[in-house]
This record gives sequence, structure tokens and C-alpha cells, in this order.
Amino acid sequence: MPNLGCTIGPMPGGVRHETHTTSADGRTLVRAHGVAKRFGRRQALAPLDLELGSGETVALVGPNGAGKSTLISLLARALEPSAGHVEWADGIRVGWAPQRPAQYGRLSARENLELFARLEGAGDPRALLAQFELPSDRPSEQLSVGNRQRLNVAIALLGEPEVLLLDEPTASLDPAQRRRLWETAAGDGRSVLFATQHLEEAERHAGRIIALRDGELVPYEGLF
Repeated sequence: MPNLGCTIGPMPGGVRHETHTTSADGRTLVRAHGVAKRFGRRQALAPLDLELGSGETVALVGPNGAGKSTLISLLARALEPSAGHVEWADGIRVGWAPQRPAQYGRLSARENLELFARLEGAGDPRALLAQFELPSDRPSEQLSVGNRQRLNVAIALLGEPEVLLLDEPTASLDPAQRRRLWETAAGDGRSVLFATQHLEEAERHAGRIIALRDGELVPYEGLF
């Protein structure tokens, strides 16, 4: 069973600390210190601390607008925090699959993978194309929502990252596709942090669950 006791009390300065499980080798790969985000006057994410250990799988759950995508974007360094900072362990690769397709619509899945592999300087586009069973020559804008989602994850896996940050990666996938995605994503001892609205999925795949509501950490048991 995952660790459901994911929050402790408010800390000085309004920061809430989220408890973490030390990985088998004791190595922290991604760490957020008091990270927060505001968009104008709106607070999208209240200050929080978070650590992701080597080989750990963590689920991020909460309703729409809870701050899940904001937190993942901050951890991916795709978004600048309004306060606090994010640290990556030296020399690690971090793969990020945002909720919206991060690919070129006029390029096929094969062409997208080849392009991003060149940009990354690593990766095997042919292997990922076969692994995710993606149509190779159709423009990605013509693919189904599920196939575009799988292409997103395939791009994130280029370069064999030690950390994978996934924003609702299975939202449009059928059960068989979800199973294949998890077999691939969590392989090779990779650390994974994923957002989901499927609580059964969170409890099945994660060793730890973090719950958000209105941009703040809340106890998982009282979320829904």
C-alpha cells in the first residue's frame, strides 16, 4: 500500500512540508524548497517542499485547478517559481510530458521523435515508435488524442531519463494502453512523479501520494 500520510502541519512562514520516503540508495534526484507560483494576484501554488528519491514513484492527485500541472511544470523547470527554488541532482536527465501535446503537428510521430532525439543528443526513435505502437508517417495533428498522449510520453523518454515527470499521462488511454505505458515508464529503476485523477491508478502504481487542493497540500484521505 502507498504511504497516504503525505502532509504534516503548517511550518513557519506558511510553508507546508510534505513527508518523503528515503530511496533505497538515499539519493534525492529532484528537490523543491518552498516553491510557489502566482499568476498576477492569483496564487496557483502555495509554498511547499518536496523531494523525489531515486527509484521512487509518486502520484500527485487533486481536482481540476488544484495546482498539479503548475507543480510539475516547476519541477521540470519549464516554469519560473514566484518563490523558492528547484534543484536537480548533478548530471541527471529529466523527462517531462506536459498535459497538452508538446510536439509539432505537421510532423509525424517518427519525425517528432527523430527531431527531439537530435535536440537531446540521445535516444532511439525507432525503438520508442515500436514500443508505443505509434503510426509512423501520419502527421501527429491527425493522430487520436490517445496516440498524441503516448507520443508525448515517448518524447519524454528520449535519452533514458533518470526522472520522469508526467502530467495526466493516461487520461485518454484505454486500460490496455495504460498498462503498457506503466510497464515502460517505471522501468529501469526510473523515478516517476505523475499527476492523475484516477485514484485507483495512484494507489496501484505509486509508493507515495501527494494531494493538492486550491494550490495547497491537503491530507489525501479528506481530498474527495
